Amino acid sequence: MSTLTSEGVPLPEIQIFPERLLSASTTEALLNKLYTVKNVRQINIQGEGLPSIMKAGPGTGDPVNHPERRMIKVRGEDIELTVQVGRIFVEICDIDFVPQALKEVEEICKELLPFNFTLEVGRYNKFQATTSDYKKGLVK
Repeated sequence: MSTLTSEGVPLPEIQIFPERLLSASTTEALLNKLYTVKNVRQINIQGEGLPSIMKAGPGTGDPVNHPERRMIKVRGEDIELTVQVGRIFVEICDIDFVPQALKEVEEICKELLPFNFTLEVGRYNKFQATTSDYKKGLVK
């Protein structure tokens, strides 16, 4: 969950919506390049889940050996990729930096994605705790 600025306004995000799901290697390269953009605060990814074991059907309980579920290295840290990425949300630390960041993000996407993609600016992830979060005990 991101924090609010001193004025209490949620930070802007750039949504990258590729036309196709990304491979693990493309995801790794894209995330590492996006973190080089100045004023990027954090990046969140969203996509189709890649379970480690079958949860239903005749093979329930058997391991799933999906080639895209693997460790990737982002900013020098090993991270297990548990989704096949379909959307990326790049949070920018201030609204004033969005135009320059948007230009840089677009150049990175043109370089790494050999298919169409859409870029939008807005707020896509929640930025305040909800009533449900309190009820679930996620926030005190």
